[in-house]
Amino acid sequence: MSRLIVVSNRLPFTLRAHESGFELTPSAGGLVTALGSYLAGKQREDPEFECIWVGWPGGPVPKEQEAAVKQRALEEYRAHPVFLTPEEVDNFYHGFSNKTLWPLFHYAPSYVEYDPKYWDSYVHVNTLFRDAVLEVFRPGDVIWVHDYQLLLLPGMLRDALPDASIGFFLHIPFPAHEIFRLMPGEWKRSILSGMLGADLIGFHTHDYTQYFLHCVFRVLGHDHHLGQIAMEERVRRADTFPIGIDFDRFMEAARSERVAKLAEEILLGIRGRKAIFSVDRLDYTKGLLNRLRGYEEFLVRYPEWRGQVVFLLTVVPSREEVPQYQRMKQELDERVGQINGQFGTMEWVPIVYSYRSLDFEMLSALYVLSPVALITPLRDGMNLVAKEYLASKPDGTGVLILSEMAGAARELGEALLINPNHFVEIADALHQALTMDPEEQVRRNRPMQERLRAYDSRRWAEHFLSSLARVKTQQGQLATRQLTPALQEDVVRSLVEAKKRLILLDYDGTLVPFASQPNLAAPDPELLTLLGRLSETPGSMVFLISGRDKGTLGEWFRTSKIGIIAEHGASIREDNGQWRLLKPLTTEWKGRLRPILRMYVDQVAGSLLEEKEFSLAWHYRRCEPELGAQRAKELIDEVTQFTANLDVQVLEGKKVVEIRNSGVNKGAAALSVVSELRPDRILAIGDDQTDEDLFRALPTDAITVRVGTPFSHARYSLNNHRDVRALLDLLARRLS
Repeated sequence: MSRLIVVSNRLPFTLRAHESGFELTPSAGGLVTALGSYLAGKQREDPEFECIWVGWPGGPVPKEQEAAVKQRALEEYRAHPVFLTPEEVDNFYHGFSNKTLWPLFHYAPSYVEYDPKYWDSYVHVNTLFRDAVLEVFRPGDVIWVHDYQLLLLPGMLRDALPDASIGFFLHIPFPAHEIFRLMPGEWKRSILSGMLGADLIGFHTHDYTQYFLHCVFRVLGHDHHLGQIAMEERVRRADTFPIGIDFDRFMEAARSERVAKLAEEILLGIRGRKAIFSVDRLDYTKGLLNRLRGYEEFLVRYPEWRGQVVFLLTVVPSREEVPQYQRMKQELDERVGQINGQFGTMEWVPIVYSYRSLDFEMLSALYVLSPVALITPLRDGMNLVAKEYLASKPDGTGVLILSEMAGAARELGEALLINPNHFVEIADALHQALTMDPEEQVRRNRPMQERLRAYDSRRWAEHFLSSLARVKTQQGQLATRQLTPALQEDVVRSLVEAKKRLILLDYDGTLVPFASQPNLAAPDPELLTLLGRLSETPGSMVFLISGRDKGTLGEWFRTSKIGIIAEHGASIREDNGQWRLLKPLTTEWKGRLRPILRMYVDQVAGSLLEEKEFSLAWHYRRCEPELGAQRAKELIDEVTQFTANLDVQVLEGKKVVEIRNSGVNKGAAALSVVSELRPDRILAIGDDQTDEDLFRALPTDAITVRVGTPFSHARYSLNNHRDVRALLDLLARRLS
């Protein structure tokens, strides 16, 4: 039976050393909490369900005690620890993870440290995690890798386990390309390739998903279709899965007597004043100083609230050994003291400040008693505090003030959304929240509560894992179309048995790789020899069917005894070497369109205009990718409108926009050849959108092969031009 292997930086327990040995105490991290309800429910439904958790135990373990810790972790937590030295923790975790990735992904580039030593350690520790997963992996297991500390791991696992089911989820924001590009080239390429080792890559918000896909396109050159990235060996998918909370747990706690008693005690301590509540980990991304500045502005702009409200500010200690966090803690202490000193009285302290962790019941009590929650991160992957606050309001009252920079803002649109950099906006939102009537509070909160109840932490995990299963199913379906060695033997056998076989071959991307300029893709001697062997076998009729002009193809293949169809079907070279038109064509329109294409060449660096006898082509392969794609869309739109009354068509190929006479396409040309030659068997191979005309037009029993992507009308697919040559070589050998 398949198992779930969860891989994260930390295990669901913390290891603490004492005189008599080690103590394993449960952790209360966000991922542990989120997966806890899913795993518990899964095990209730299926007692045989098994989950193994791989991660770092949170502290150093002497070599001689590793075996004992590993045994206890397995027995008590079904966990498999990855042991790290203090130096590895310092360079991998405190270094690259939290001094490079964390600030960069949270849009704080001035805090980023680009230390090669950190990068080397990051690669090394990801390798240690890979080895640990391989120790426990069994065929059929599902591997779910989590978060920014392990961005390289999916790719490493894919290399070792080509057919494994691997998912990856990022719990922090993924930055826009303008930020991501600040990372050194080798690092960012490795990180994206590592993430693409997963079959499914998940993010909290649609924006993060799109930023990732954009970076994949800009850095690696892989485009996508509705989140599906077709790579040579398989299809990957990037999608959005906003993490939920255990809604019922917070709602039940809010109704409990214990929490009610704690809330009553706190209210007595603040003398029944209205509480504005805030809890966050100490971090520069959380906007804590902005929160204080906004509260200070509130007290200045709305003095009537002085003495009537208390700001209950709890900051959870974090990364206290990092200088940036130490400085922030000092600034925080000073700002709290300044506000309390400026506005406080003998009977009223504006801010009740706690620097400590809160247990679950105390946190629930603070949620329950506070009519306002103020959550102002400068950038946050999700922010579960906002969701927990709403889940702790059984009567539907309470007002959530939330930064629009938090991922949760995409789901919680009825909250008061503010810009955390605008202190006046925070102040006005506080006043609006404190004066909002209960009916409006309920009207805002009930829809958010229903969404949070419906898409809780268990639903989040189920959604991700079921989506991963669907991706694997889709890969299996597409793999049945992949021309495996066994299928190639069947295809070749059917062609050999035919008395007359027609072989139609696209050129660029099918027989040769793409070149930066069209004139640099001349055939190599090996290709000329291969085509010669095929064309000389009895019963074989080989045709190149390409978008290239007849002059170039005629020169490159002047000694080859193959047929050539040029410009997507405009002209055909006969056996005697003479060219003829497949239908009457005109070129009068070229003079009117040429200036438009030249204008785009002038405006877009790296683009070029190729003029053929019966078509014009604007190439943008050497352009900046995003600019080229955008300008191509603009050109298509402009030319389509301009040619509304002309007998021409506009087509987009791979990094090219081509304008040609209407009715000229590879499908029509192929049918003309088929009707003349009447072959018993047809093999057609192409890699471009223009080849789809060919695949659609041919008889249903034709052997059609799309190169590069499995999304096609073709019956089969191959990965690249090398695979095509290998297939043709196999056919030539069988025919000889």
